[in-house]
Amino acid sequence: MHRSVSVFLTAGVLALGITAALAQSAPATTADTSKGKALVDGKGMTLYIFEKDAAGTSNCNDQCAINWPPLMAAADAKPSGQWTVVTRKDGGKQWAYKGLPVYTFHKDAKPGDVAGDGVNNVWHIAAP
Repeated sequence: MHRSVSVFLTAGVLALGITAALAQSAPATTADTSKGKALVDGKGMTLYIFEKDAAGTSNCNDQCAINWPPLMAAADAKPSGQWTVVTRKDGGKQWAYKGLPVYTFHKDAKPGDVAGDGVNNVWHIAAP
């Protein structure tokens, strides 16, 4: 009986590991906001794009990255569908959607907030 419990637990842990790996392959999902559909991170926080970024390059560093935290990717993250990974100026990895790096906004307090949309006419909701 002990062996069957061990096998069951091992299979359960393996299934959880596979589920976690699959969840990591899609760094964001979509959600409804007061401004329509938006990409959101794993906590449900709205993601944004920065007009001053170039495809595959983040130009939001230093104080900008404090106000607009990048959606960071694990060092071994792999592209998946429309999602790619860019290397930031500091060497960190960041998720990008359709080539554009994505960020949250420090003034968004809860899922569904969209306070960052339109800031300085260069920040916009990342739409699916």
